[in-house]
Amino acid sequence: MLIWNTHAQLPTTMMKSKLKRFAIVFIVILTALFVYTAIKNRNSSSMTLKQKVLKAFYPLVMSISKLAGKKSKMKINPSQAIPAVSFYSLYAIDNNGNKINFEQFKGKKVLLVNTASECGYTPQYHELQELSNKYRNKLVVLGFPANDFGEQEKGNDAEIASFCKKNYGVSFPLAQKSSVIRGDAQNKVFEWLSSRKENGWNDQQPVWNFTKYLVDERGVLTHYFEPSASPLGGEVVEALNK
Repeated sequence: MLIWNTHAQLPTTMMKSKLKRFAIVFIVILTALFVYTAIKNRNSSSMTLKQKVLKAFYPLVMSISKLAGKKSKMKINPSQAIPAVSFYSLYAIDNNGNKINFEQFKGKKVLLVNTASECGYTPQYHELQELSNKYRNKLVVLGFPANDFGEQEKGNDAEIASFCKKNYGVSFPLAQKSSVIRGDAQNKVFEWLSSRKENGWNDQQPVWNFTKYLVDERGVLTHYFEPSASPLGGEVVEALNK
């Protein structure tokens, strides 16, 4: 006589039901994330999927940093030390091959930032542009694309310029792609920014993409900001208003 063991079948049935519910929830979440990413990138063009995801979830990245208690690290010139090597003796080459003489920046603050196109902080390009627009009479923003961290800037100068303009409306100057960390190939501007012997007080080199350095109207390096400091955040804005 055949006896049907319903108790043996019950766990299997329950497991199948749970897996089905999980699959449905997963598909709904995945669809919602896809729609959200598409909406956030409706005005973006020529972006890779990774770049679109990074742009869409940048606010979440910054929020998680705050919830985790991760404060952006800032350093301030403690005694307003005057640089041993003049900031105005420096220059950069822009992404069109033109020389940018820093002497022309006398009387203005200068915010120098190492940048990348495939970083969680890449959407700061938009904030940097807003900052440049808001303080155009007193501030110059300079971007220095670099592939030093996580190989997150693989494009050439033309590709980088096109990406920044199309997707973030960048009009502030971008230098030629270079290295910003210590070594034989380090960009001379970042050598100055991270050498106490040259700038007077700071030895901190960039720790990741979108590290920021602020030079005042006299050519004195006054502030160092780590990448988690939003260009439109209180720390940066307060420094600009001094």
